[in-house]
Amino acid sequence: MGNVRTDHIKRVARELIRRYPNKFSGNFDENKRLVSQLVQGATLKVRNQIAGYITRIYSGVQPQEEVSAEESG
Repeated sequence: MGNVRTDHIKRVARELIRRYPNKFSGNFDENKRLVSQLVQGATLKVRNQIAGYITRIYSGVQPQEEVSAEESG
């Protein structure tokens, strides 16, 4: 079915991408390091979820909700 991410993870990831569009890439380890620097007080699990979501967006694999929104509109 796919991975389920909370709105909080998606919201923080989108905000980071909006603020720092050129810093992130399709490399999970780089994104993880950047997220730990930019998001203060995030647990390891939350940091990894945010970095994974950003990596998924930048690697060209669109999350399911965004793909279905483009098809309907």
